[in-house]
Amino acid sequence: MIQVVVKRDGRIVGYNEEKIKAAIRKAMLQTELGEDESLIQKITDRIGMTGKERMTVEEIQDRVEFELMKSPRKEVAKRYIAYRDQRSIARRAKTRDMFLEIIEAKSNDITRENANMNTDSPAGMMMKFASETTKPFVDDYLLSPEARAAVHGGYLHIHDKDYYPTKSLTCVQHPLDKILHEGFTAGHGESRPAKRIETASIIGCISMETAQNEMHGGQAIPAFDFYLAPFVRSSYIEEIKNISKFTGLDLSHLNDAKFDDFLKKPLEGLEGDARYLQHAMNRTVERVHQAMEAFIHNMNTIHSRGGNQVVFSSINYGTDTSAEGRCIIREILNTTYEGVGNGATAIFPIQIWKKKKGVSYLPTDPNYDLYKLACKVTARRFFPNFVNLDATYNQHELWRADDPERYKYEVATMGCRTRVFENRFGPKTSIGRGNLSFTTINIVRLAIECMSIENKEERIAAFMDKLDNMLEVAARQLCDRYNFQKTALVKQFPLLMSKLWIGADKLKPTDTIESVINQGTLGIGFIGLAECLIALIGKHHGESQEAQDLGLKIVGRMREKVNEFSDRYQHNFSVLATPAEGLSGKFTAKDRKTFGILPGITDKIYYTNSNHVPVYYHCSPKHKAEVEAPYHALCGGGHIFYVEIDGDATHNPEAIMNIVDLMDKNNIGYCSVNHNRNRCMDCGYEDAQDHLDTCPKCGSHAIDKLQRITGYLVGTTDRWNNAKLAELNDRVVHK
Repeated sequence: MIQVVVKRDGRIVGYNEEKIKAAIRKAMLQTELGEDESLIQKITDRIGMTGKERMTVEEIQDRVEFELMKSPRKEVAKRYIAYRDQRSIARRAKTRDMFLEIIEAKSNDITRENANMNTDSPAGMMMKFASETTKPFVDDYLLSPEARAAVHGGYLHIHDKDYYPTKSLTCVQHPLDKILHEGFTAGHGESRPAKRIETASIIGCISMETAQNEMHGGQAIPAFDFYLAPFVRSSYIEEIKNISKFTGLDLSHLNDAKFDDFLKKPLEGLEGDARYLQHAMNRTVERVHQAMEAFIHNMNTIHSRGGNQVVFSSINYGTDTSAEGRCIIREILNTTYEGVGNGATAIFPIQIWKKKKGVSYLPTDPNYDLYKLACKVTARRFFPNFVNLDATYNQHELWRADDPERYKYEVATMGCRTRVFENRFGPKTSIGRGNLSFTTINIVRLAIECMSIENKEERIAAFMDKLDNMLEVAARQLCDRYNFQKTALVKQFPLLMSKLWIGADKLKPTDTIESVINQGTLGIGFIGLAECLIALIGKHHGESQEAQDLGLKIVGRMREKVNEFSDRYQHNFSVLATPAEGLSGKFTAKDRKTFGILPGITDKIYYTNSNHVPVYYHCSPKHKAEVEAPYHALCGGGHIFYVEIDGDATHNPEAIMNIVDLMDKNNIGYCSVNHNRNRCMDCGYEDAQDHLDTCPKCGSHAIDKLQRITGYLVGTTDRWNNAKLAELNDRVVHK
């Protein structure tokens, strides 16, 4: 006897025979003989009594068809089948309409979900078809009922849900030294160890491109300067050998010459060894510059994921004080300043300067000159961003200034903000590790649901209870995904699980990845803290100390819970200040539909990114830093502080340095600086005018405003979704 029915969306409901009767009756009424109540009851009774205790809607409908075909009323069966087909087509209509929008290259929130992806290209369209049809499969077969209900209800967002069935991980910090010195095999062909700087640069690109095709998130190099430095020296030695061949002299004694820097200088007035050494150095610097130029060019042109997306790449540098390391840093900055192609700003890699007192920040530091250059480059090209190694939570007890491998103990950042450092199951490091997956909670919806409670303390307490409950749901969902991911085989990730992920080099191709992936992190994110606070107490944290205290209490509760989850489930859980891009409008649209337009909450089509002060709120950089800084210590999975500055920053690198000073004074972990940068899409002309609509060089009206969408740049706002475009238009200068 049927007891319960499994609906198409996975919900389980009690069996209701009236629904069967209604469907048969509707089919009968479309025939000449009309309805037959006794036959309807007879068929319904037979299905209810002979069915399994638990049946799906489709199974019950199959039984109705079968019973009708056995009955004298076969014409009713035909009507029922036709009706069932029509309902099936109607359910698929939404998918059909969505596919047509992709086919017609329409600009909407589906096709513009990820601004780094070109969904207008054939490969991009193909990937979007796959993405949109995979998500329902995940909902129906891979999510628990409670997770599915939370997602459908607008409480949770599972990031990269379309990649869920692939068992892929999110991101990784590449131990590039291992690849450069050992070579690698990545499924098709192999790469030998590098010998010169040009080869090292290319292998670095190939490493990130290959891994991008094995993962659903970003790729990063945690110590770009340290990893490439040895190949500056080997290239210099190669130049010494070339001079020896040309002159017939044995100059091998110059191979290990000691110097503080690699700098190009004129040869006039130099003789003997001094002239040979400087000539070799000049040639080496030229080669390093060309290699860095090639690296930047490749990372902006090499496509991954079937050819529809450049690699979402990041590089960290700034603390190698050796002559060779300084050469790498200087030339990557110089080529970034020059631009790519006809002088365009390079979108990738996201470059990140490691700020460290005693090394790369203060006027007495050995890399202070390069730090000033980095600020000059940022003033023109938006990159590098800055990670603060001096922040209390970014320090490592094993870091020593005289340790040649100190980079192992330096935190590195990835993409928009992803941070991996602490580790319960292995060494505390960023290298060879990354995020496994993350899920974001819509804390605004939780707050809106509590607005009707008049007493403020009771309202906040009710919200905290809802937050605790949703954190539990998110943690269980992440554990479910982890248990699914860990069943993947090493051979499914030929590069990641042979050379990149920490501990994976000990595994065999047919082993599962279970024994090593627990080195990664499971992130629980949040969006819209500002709107959440307005819903709870009427003000956001930028305008009210009471709201700031409550905001810290909310995110502090999240931090307490993820620490508890780490102990309970034995995983590296962390809180992530979610970099909301496509998500910034998804939650809002659903909440507006449910609750209507609420002033300060749902009256815009986007929610504020994570814990940021709203983009429309006028305040000074100092105030913004003081408000947002405390959240960085709580959000160990990633965070970012950014400031919008006015005017042409190209001529004002001191403004960038002032922002980095705010990092130091306020214990901020990671920051970036935004400013005006217009670009003519026809001739490449760039300037910083407000509201430029005509190119003064060629007269074109194809002007694009280069801007960060979250923590990374997008070459054209044509790929931004409506919510992020609305947010961009609301951004105000902080002054």
